Amino acid sequence: MTDQPASARLPTLWRYLWNWVVGALLVVWTTLLLVAWYTGHHEAKEITDGQLEAVARLWMSVEPDKARSTPEPIASSRTRAYVQDVAVLHWVDGQLFTDTHSLADSLGLVQPPAPGFSDRVQPTSNGDVRWRVYAAAGQDEHAADFVAVLMDMDHRVDLGRDMALKLARPALLVLPLVALLLWWALRRGLRPLVRLSRDVAALDGLAGQRLDTAHRFHEFSSTVHAINTLVDSLQTQARREREFASDVAHELRTPLAALSLQANAAQRDPSPQRLAQLEANALRAGHILSQLLELARAQRDGTGRDAWKDLSLGEVAAGLIASHAQEAFERHHELSLEQPEAPVILHAQPMLLELALRNLIENALRHTPAGTQVVVEVWQTAQDAGVSVSDDGQRADAPVATQAPASSGLGLGLRLVQRIAEQLGATLQRDTGEAPMTIRFSLRWPR
Repeated sequence: MTDQPASARLPTLWRYLWNWVVGALLVVWTTLLLVAWYTGHHEAKEITDGQLEAVARLWMSVEPDKARSTPEPIASSRTRAYVQDVAVLHWVDGQLFTDTHSLADSLGLVQPPAPGFSDRVQPTSNGDVRWRVYAAAGQDEHAADFVAVLMDMDHRVDLGRDMALKLARPALLVLPLVALLLWWALRRGLRPLVRLSRDVAALDGLAGQRLDTAHRFHEFSSTVHAINTLVDSLQTQARREREFASDVAHELRTPLAALSLQANAAQRDPSPQRLAQLEANALRAGHILSQLLELARAQRDGTGRDAWKDLSLGEVAAGLIASHAQEAFERHHELSLEQPEAPVILHAQPMLLELALRNLIENALRHTPAGTQVVVEVWQTAQDAGVSVSDDGQRADAPVATQAPASSGLGLGLRLVQRIAEQLGATLQRDTGEAPMTIRFSLRWPR
């Protein structure tokens, strides 16, 4: 069974935003319910305590009936939570005068309680009943009176619950509507991003296409600019790859064609001269392939930033000069190194740096007449640092005035150096150098 692509397993941005919005709505809704619950019960407490106090004051202001019978409840169509039944106990000169609900004995209120609010528990066959009590003494002509007004606590809880539900009900009704509107708004708001994603998916960067920079939203401008910059970079890289492949094909075509012709000629006339030419062209083709393999290996081993190190340019150059001393002697060249006393340290990939400098040295040794002086110079200034390879002999296959190393005809080596310089963050420059030098190739790193 084939695995699904990685993009199919990734969550969508729309779902990610929607989950956050729904989570935020649930937090707001839960907070609203908690606030409504607390507010409802708090207000119920304030209302019922106020009602108890109001009944006590009302009882003091009238002449109560001397009868002790329990009054009939008032018939009402209102919700139970809003019809609060209260009981009244009235003492005159310390003697219980009125007990509307016959609660004095079960609550232990034969004698007047302390003034103010208190709670009492009434044991019954169905369990304990909690009562809220407000007691107050009369004033002036009612100084002998003492009144206690009682309310069932369950009634107050019912009132608080009813008020909390009435406060929370709008949230329950509004939440689905808000969620639906947010869902629509997210879908609508993400349409430009979806269109941009489709444009990016249909973009053929290698064909020279770019994204349209005319967008309605400012937030997309940086994204579009970054994508276009990446496309331009890919196009430039692809063009360089095509040019490099063309150069490789050109460099290989000449020795391979010569090999074929010389092999046919050697079959008819296997003279030492023809065999020497055959060997030279075979070595040239092998050298080109060796350079390509070295570049591929250096790029493979140097892809991670961990492979980059602080290197001394002088030490790298000295090592390469030592390894090419025998070749310089055989070709009758004078190979030397010039460097400052203080080491020039660069952060670079060792294999790439060594490959670039080795190709510059080999080009100077192999493409100049015998007796040429080749100087490798390492320098460091306030503006830049670098290494150069100069010689005082006119190269046989390139005019001195040529300024573009990519098209100089000096072989594949300079192409490799150009590509490596880009990867190392350096620039490859060519000039005439200082007298008596006639040509110089330099790798420069800005400070």
